[in-house]
Amino acid sequence: MGADRAFAYGAAAGLLGDLLLGDPRRGHPVAAFGRAAAAVEHMLWRDDRGRGALHTAVCVGGAVALGTLAARCVRSSPAASVALTGAATWAVVGGTSLAREARAVGRALESGDLAAARARLPHLCGRDPQALDADGIARAVVESVAENTSDAVVGALVWGAVAGVPGLLGFRAVNTLDAMVGHRSPRHLRYGWASARLDDVAGWPGARLTAVLASAAGPDPRGAVRAWHADAARHPSPNAGPVEASFAGALGVRLGGTLSYAGRVEHRPVLNGGGRAVTVADIDRAVRLSRRVGWLALGAGAVARPAVRAVTRSVMRTARRGNRGKGRTS
Repeated sequence: MGADRAFAYGAAAGLLGDLLLGDPRRGHPVAAFGRAAAAVEHMLWRDDRGRGALHTAVCVGGAVALGTLAARCVRSSPAASVALTGAATWAVVGGTSLAREARAVGRALESGDLAAARARLPHLCGRDPQALDADGIARAVVESVAENTSDAVVGALVWGAVAGVPGLLGFRAVNTLDAMVGHRSPRHLRYGWASARLDDVAGWPGARLTAVLASAAGPDPRGAVRAWHADAARHPSPNAGPVEASFAGALGVRLGGTLSYAGRVEHRPVLNGGGRAVTVADIDRAVRLSRRVGWLALGAGAVARPAVRAVTRSVMRTARRGNRGKGRTS
């Protein structure tokens, strides 16, 4: 069994494991990484971009090195390679937890329990729930489902297709660091700069693939493409913009507008302004679309992986020949 088939089988097993098991209540590997990253921050923190860049390099480099070592240890055994890829995929994707939390908020809204919906919303996003009515909470949930489809599922599968287990772990490390230090708080405005920028770079291909797949798999492909091209660039995030706009168009709803984070009010552009207002029923529609996008991303990654590996090998061979040529002429 080749490495490409091992990735495809392992990633499929990992996605299936996430679907059946979800995230463990205790002892999640990502939570362990978060504790380690917090300890590194405690040792390194200064109000300085350089210290923040070192923090990012240590944490992401450590995750990639661990994935590389593990992959090398099992590369002679196809079964072990599949098992390792499956375990890594299950550890880094979060589609089931995303769906569970979104639907929990939806059930609270359906029952008219606004207090319960507000209490549950922080499990999904950092909005101020007390500043939102029922429609605002439903919109926040749909936006979070869209953005996290890219961050918690598709982005990881893209980097897994590119670099195997090291890519899976490295992407999750980058995304987790951005959530921890990449926001614009006084403590992390400078220290978290490197993590935030690296997350933008690492998330770029997954966000575009998510937008493509949401457009293809949603109930209104033309509306999704139209909203993506018309509105994505207006969003302050280079990666959330395409994802949220394509979901908005696919579902026929309006996203964006005024929101509040930690008491700070933001006025974001409206995405798919010709759509209708989000309703509670759209939460489940967004979750179903997210599921379809995740499985389609797995298929796209499995199909593209051989070509990506071939291109990578070609680039590396060219670079080695260039370095040897420089050595002879120096």
